[in-house]
Amino acid sequence: MSGAIEAEMRRETMATVAKPMDNYLEAYGELRALERREPEWMRNLRDEAWELFREKGFPTTHDEDWRFTSVAALARTPFRRAASHAAVTAKQIEAHRLDGSACRLVFVNGRFAPGISDARSLPAGLEICSLARALDCGMEGCAPTGIEQQLGGYADVHRDVFVALNTALWEDGAYLRIRRGAAIKQPVHLLYVTASGDEARMIHPRTLVIVEDASQVAVVEDYVSLGEGAAMCNSVTELVAGQDAAVSHYLVERENLASFNLSTLRVELGRGARLASHSMLLGGGLVRNNVHPVLAGEGAECLVNGLFVGEGRQHLDNYMLVEHAKPQGSSRQFYNGILDEQAHGVFHGRIVVHPDAQKTDAKQTNRNLLLSDEARIDTKPQLEIHADDVKCTHGATIGQIEEEALFYLRSRGLDEVAARNLLLYAFAAECLERMHEAPARAFAEALIRKRLLEMARRAHPAARLADQDEKAQNWEEVG
Repeated sequence: MSGAIEAEMRRETMATVAKPMDNYLEAYGELRALERREPEWMRNLRDEAWELFREKGFPTTHDEDWRFTSVAALARTPFRRAASHAAVTAKQIEAHRLDGSACRLVFVNGRFAPGISDARSLPAGLEICSLARALDCGMEGCAPTGIEQQLGGYADVHRDVFVALNTALWEDGAYLRIRRGAAIKQPVHLLYVTASGDEARMIHPRTLVIVEDASQVAVVEDYVSLGEGAAMCNSVTELVAGQDAAVSHYLVERENLASFNLSTLRVELGRGARLASHSMLLGGGLVRNNVHPVLAGEGAECLVNGLFVGEGRQHLDNYMLVEHAKPQGSSRQFYNGILDEQAHGVFHGRIVVHPDAQKTDAKQTNRNLLLSDEARIDTKPQLEIHADDVKCTHGATIGQIEEEALFYLRSRGLDEVAARNLLLYAFAAECLERMHEAPARAFAEALIRKRLLEMARRAHPAARLADQDEKAQNWEEVG
């Protein structure tokens, strides 16, 4: 397609969303008018990001990174800035509790809610507060250091327009610093709540995690909905891991089906640092999950592990970009998808090995289970290698439930719902096995079990069994 034609299509797309775009301009104007004590560098960062968003507009399916996902419905929706706290009670928050956490920070419609958070007794070496407070007045007894170099220093506003939009419009989020040599044994729970109302609301949470040398922590970002109204949650997390640091990051997305969720995790790994990234996409109508670790230090290690479960007309898009920048790095990507009815899943996994990254060891695997003839998966494992002494592999599989296994379980006394649920859980449990923090794993397991049981109960196996094609029982290799 010529540049002129594509430019014209972009102009037409932007014309259809002119009024919703006015809402973003209004939100930006409201933020600029607030008397916030932000440093000049932060205001400059916002202004640059806003101009990039205005210039580029929303991506289309003609953009290679978005070829399988249309955001036209999002672009047409007139989202408005959530202007104040919603009435959320401690009892409502308790239903989303992560047992065994070191602390819990709650954000309602993008703003810190101290009254329903729990950060009273922090382990040694953990500093945590809202990001707005960190910029405003610093933490009690210890003002944040280096925040100007870290915030906005990794997530690329030029590469992703939604990162630019977040950078322009974020109002609050979490700030964490794990001091050198500290080992935080229990996970930190960051609960981002969208309380929907009569209007479609947009929130743009921002999270900054600084893990200093030889320290250890697990962070759980949890996105939930209260109410059934439409909302957009566009979050960006920047995570910096120093030399020999070990960090686990969990993304749990379980919002309502009227929600648009776009999340970006950008990780910078120092020499010998280790990252385990775990994503669980269990809700949302349109979801885009971006995970972008850069192995910037020699000998860094990275695990990118995920599960996405969709039914109805859910659209769940996973975009993974792992960059090996230095020698002796190791990365593993394992993503499993379960899709039913007309759900659409996307896995675009890309590994880039830079010229200096000799002795890289990288593997990428995507497995998908389709439970109906209408369910769809687009999978694109991709390697881009610019070094000559590496070991890299990739592959993807697509299949259906094995009827022989289902028959075997039913012959042992299980009803069809229980048998299907057991097979679905066995497929999903591969992801759970890679989670090593016990409280976070138990939390994830309970959510996954509940989600799969709901899916098994809503299935109509009798109608599908008549249409099963015998050749669909085996896994089909596609990569």
